[in-house]
Amino acid sequence: MDTHFSSSSSPVKVHLMELLPPGKRLLSNATMKIILVTIALFLLAMIPLNLFSHFSSPWPSPVSTKPGKKCDIFRGKWVQYPKGPYYTNVTCRHIFEHQNCMKFGRPDTEFLKWRWKPDECELPLFDAAQFLELVRGKSMAFIGDSLARNQMESLLCLLASEGDPIAVYNIKYPLSKSCLYTDYNFTVASFWSPYLVKDIDAKPTAGTANSLMNVFVDEVHEAWMSQIEKFSYVIVSAGIWFLKPQVYYENGNIVGCHLCHKKHVTNLTPLHGYRKAFQTTFRTLLRLKNFKGVTFLRTVSPSHFENGEWYTGGHCVRTKPVSSKEMRLEGLYPEMYSTQVEELKAAEKLGRKRGLKFRLLDTTEAMVVRPDGHPSYYAKRVDENVTRADCVHWCLPGPIDTWNELLLQMLKMEGDSSLGQ
Repeated sequence: MDTHFSSSSSPVKVHLMELLPPGKRLLSNATMKIILVTIALFLLAMIPLNLFSHFSSPWPSPVSTKPGKKCDIFRGKWVQYPKGPYYTNVTCRHIFEHQNCMKFGRPDTEFLKWRWKPDECELPLFDAAQFLELVRGKSMAFIGDSLARNQMESLLCLLASEGDPIAVYNIKYPLSKSCLYTDYNFTVASFWSPYLVKDIDAKPTAGTANSLMNVFVDEVHEAWMSQIEKFSYVIVSAGIWFLKPQVYYENGNIVGCHLCHKKHVTNLTPLHGYRKAFQTTFRTLLRLKNFKGVTFLRTVSPSHFENGEWYTGGHCVRTKPVSSKEMRLEGLYPEMYSTQVEELKAAEKLGRKRGLKFRLLDTTEAMVVRPDGHPSYYAKRVDENVTRADCVHWCLPGPIDTWNELLLQMLKMEGDSSLGQ
């Protein structure tokens, strides 16, 4: 991102004599110098020294541990955190069964005892009360596939200590989900749209790895399009569905396909549909007259199959994070990441003309090294004879909770900007 975070501190005036006890106001020069140096160091410590390199905001950023350096909260490493998670599968009722790893017998817990540590600063703990105050009277939508829902349910669990929302059902789009925190008049929703754009028969249980999907890359998905104008914050994401076999349509006509094996149809890479989908999504948000929300792009979430894939015996049985030297983005993931970031930058540039904000929620680096955070074989009851490991979604609680820690910091950076309701 090209924007920068800047912070200005108002002058702090301290009268030296007010800090001294009665009868001790006449001091030697040496003593006076010591006091002055001490006060100077104290005042310097009060000034935020780190600046976020990606965003601008009136809110202070986390305190930098290295003076003079900017803090990118998306670049860092995982450090041990013995206190463990914010919630459990007992204290949160919003965990989707297939991500409820502890309920279904996952025996290890070390994967729950790590926190994301940015290189140049500290990432504050998630504060549920603070989050709900920031979004009071507002609304938030997660648009994407089951990982978007995964993030929303993580958020609901993180907020459980402060309140329990009521469910609002969508009869027309039953795969979408909406909840209302009545005490805060805050609505949070997820819209099932795995391609972001219009598709035919793309359901969570749709077929097998070889099922052919029809994707209309220039037509927005009606499930979110019909309601999105009223939302204050929109978190957009897409990923693994684009790796499936699919036929691409533009203006109602087939323009190519990926792994469709059809004669006389141009073979295209998944990146064709991926870029077009983000272009259509961002342009739609820019075009909607009544949309005044802040759009966040949550970057691609890597899967961690080893010794195969979902349908070919792949698994993910690690129990703790790995180093960045041991695992990095592979396959099409690096290009998917760069594609979505490029399209966000283009939308951000156009958004300035309309007064709309587009922000990057870059979770990719943090998640690449967390092969331990997936449900694996603990996505169902042990006695159900699970034969496929889930190395795509994330256990709740688990590393995915970091996405919402980062989101909270970004909301704080947005401050009290005027947003659509």
